[in-house]
Amino acid sequence: MSTPHVVVVMGVAGTGKTTIGPLLAERLGVPYAEGDDFHPQANIEKMSAGTPLTDEDRWPWLDAIGRWAHGRAGLGGVVSSSALKRSYRDRLRAEAPGAVFVHLTGSRELIEDRMGHREGHFMPTSLLDSQFATLQPLAADEAGVAVDVAGTPEEIADRAVRALTGIDSAAPTS
Repeated sequence: MSTPHVVVVMGVAGTGKTTIGPLLAERLGVPYAEGDDFHPQANIEKMSAGTPLTDEDRWPWLDAIGRWAHGRAGLGGVVSSSALKRSYRDRLRAEAPGAVFVHLTGSRELIEDRMGHREGHFMPTSLLDSQFATLQPLAADEAGVAVDVAGTPEEIADRAVRALTGIDSAAPTS
């Protein structure tokens, strides 16, 4: 990447945001922040119980991530956030206008399989359908790239770095 952007690794639960984010940050030489750490306890309890979050639940979480991203402006950083809706990404960009997005994409079957094998995460597989129903992929006017999650974490992180090479957050890519 030509400048130290703040990169938001986004996608539905189970795409590997928590795995790919740190690998991407390492390759870019910037710090990583785990988006789940910004959730208030009430959100974690709701999701652990299998209840999808409402937009009202998400606003404080997105604002906290946005503040972190704003603090990294000009320095670079990687943070994970599902950022499933355009309005969520707009809210993040309101705090951190130069943020770029890496949308981790994959088939529902692959993602469900990966979710079924992970341990110690509060998001149950039962919420995957609501995640896909909510998802609004990056639009042509949003700065970011889509990266397929097939393959090893290292392969995915390498694809993300290649996709981000030369991206200009002021000009959308497709």
